[in-house]
Amino acid sequence: MDQSELVPVLNIGLNTGRYNFDYAMAELKALSVANNMHVVETIVQNLNQPVAGTYFGTGKVEELRDAVIDTGAEIVVANDELTPSQIRNLEKVVEVPVMDRTGLILAIFANRAQSREAKLQVELAKLQYQMPRLHTAMNQRLDQQTGTSAGGGFTNRGAGEAQVELNRRTIQRQINHVRHELKNVNKSAEVKRQQRERVHLPNVALIGYTNAGKSTIMNELIKRFGMNDDKQVMVKNMLFATLDTSVRQLQFADAKKLLLSDTVGFVSQLPTTLVEAFKSTLYEAANADLLVQVVDYSSDNKADMMATTRKTLTEIGVPDLPMITVYNKADLTDTDFPSRAGDELIVSAKDEASIDMLVDVIKEKVFTNYVTATFLVPFAKGDVVSYLNDHASVLKTDYLAEGTQVTAEVTTIDFHRFEQYLVDEVKD
Repeated sequence: MDQSELVPVLNIGLNTGRYNFDYAMAELKALSVANNMHVVETIVQNLNQPVAGTYFGTGKVEELRDAVIDTGAEIVVANDELTPSQIRNLEKVVEVPVMDRTGLILAIFANRAQSREAKLQVELAKLQYQMPRLHTAMNQRLDQQTGTSAGGGFTNRGAGEAQVELNRRTIQRQINHVRHELKNVNKSAEVKRQQRERVHLPNVALIGYTNAGKSTIMNELIKRFGMNDDKQVMVKNMLFATLDTSVRQLQFADAKKLLLSDTVGFVSQLPTTLVEAFKSTLYEAANADLLVQVVDYSSDNKADMMATTRKTLTEIGVPDLPMITVYNKADLTDTDFPSRAGDELIVSAKDEASIDMLVDVIKEKVFTNYVTATFLVPFAKGDVVSYLNDHASVLKTDYLAEGTQVTAEVTTIDFHRFEQYLVDEVKD
């Protein structure tokens, strides 16, 4: 998109010393860009805590007003979640809309949502965000319409209170309706999940910070091992390019299969309403046999990104599952790749050897329930031999007078399923 088509915005932030401020502001800029905005200037202030009424101190608010005029910024975007009164008071001074970090992320999610489930989750989060802001928004409109005279102000304030209550009830009804719709959507999704679980395939979930390269890794795996290589997932170099969890089935050369899911990316200070709303979307991560945390190795803030991932996993109730860490985008650094140290890999998603190493580690972690066994299958049971050829790693096949002798790596489930055909000794 041409920069002239982007909305000019001014980013603001308050450095209280409680977190990595430079990282947070860089992330705010990336979020703004992801929402089709162009950051024309950034203004920050060092304070122990936000000013209750205006976020910034008086002098800084005046500086902000002048900067809006000088730059032509159409929106002010704050790095923190602002109170309704802070937004109202800032807007009175700067005379352009003020958006906080939560509102920005909600706007991005609203633009990115594709599936019905994601759209409903975003709508629920937006309604929950609006609810506590009704009173201030109504009072602001009344002040603009009637002024502050004692008589008129008092009368209209009562009318305003009644209208706020009506609006509150309307939003609550909308929230109830969206929750009901989500239950129906989740039931359908649950049926699909149960169908997948019935085939007893391991589930591997790609997780991590948004824009770390999860979708690129998934597409490389789909191209090489996908059951349907046309089912690629969307890749775009921006935060929250996609919100929907994608699940694909992979089959390797040795016939081993697994389910691979690409989950919504994380970001620091993700609004509580969105964390709650997207719990169902992250079901695949919560029920995975292996988590693959993808990290942007080229970023100076990778430690903060990993901390955000851990925090978000805790918030959505993901248990302490087996995990490997994949440091991606090593091609943007001077580090040799691919390399491995225990459960940590340094790779580039576009590098064939990196994908080979990742696959080897994944298989090492999830296919631990395989055993090597030899079966002597009567010729009349050709369906059993066909099943083993399709679902097991066949190491050797011999045709004997008694039937087909197959030596293969099989799951413990299939081992017991075909136990009647087991042979103690391999017959030559």
